[in-house]
Amino acid sequence: MDKNPRNGRNPFEGYVRGCGIQFGNIPQLCDADPDFRTAIQLAQGRTMLHPANLMNLFMLIKFYLAQLGPGNIVEFGSYQGGSAIFMAYLARRLLPNVNVYSFDTFEGMPPTDRKIDIHQAGDFKQVNLVALRDYVAEIGLSNLHFIEGQFEDSLPKSLPSLGAVTLAHIDCDIYSAVAYTYDTIKPVMAPGGYIVLDDPQISTCLGAMEAMEELLIRRDGLHAEQAYPQPVFRYPPI
Repeated sequence: MDKNPRNGRNPFEGYVRGCGIQFGNIPQLCDADPDFRTAIQLAQGRTMLHPANLMNLFMLIKFYLAQLGPGNIVEFGSYQGGSAIFMAYLARRLLPNVNVYSFDTFEGMPPTDRKIDIHQAGDFKQVNLVALRDYVAEIGLSNLHFIEGQFEDSLPKSLPSLGAVTLAHIDCDIYSAVAYTYDTIKPVMAPGGYIVLDDPQISTCLGAMEAMEELLIRRDGLHAEQAYPQPVFRYPPI
């Protein structure tokens, strides 16, 4: 198929990742990759992400982010830190000088919109941030930074220090959090940066789906580069 960009994204690259994970041999290649195996081991017991989602993040970090030039990685919705640890280890191995900034209240979800969100305030509050930071220091991930607080408080203060962002992993389940983090991170996205939405296809996360539909697709006119295992968009469009 045509390998050129179309409607602001590269469908060929999305097919390579998505079809390779769902129907091809990417799972076997990941299982044989020492960096992937170590990253999975370090994150074990600390992430709720499906293995296919972690494979997709691995593919982006290993093969695609360097093409965008210098830039850091951000995550919204860290919970117990597993996916942030996974990405930070891979970044340390594959992307020198790249930092991972992981944002969360670490005290559970804020108030939610019960008209669309099934989750409630306080969900996912079982986090010991002190112990999490101690573990990250123990395994030597000095490039991983956990930023505590409500997104509306912590993100504006942190934007000046983030630099360009090549990958934004939005994993926060509810409409307000997806909408706020997407709109706020846009100004610092590197040209063609990747926005990965972890939750729109999860049965309990229609709020995340609605935010994607209303903001990324209808308002901003973005087209997904990848449908499986996560919706992936490019911003600004290429």
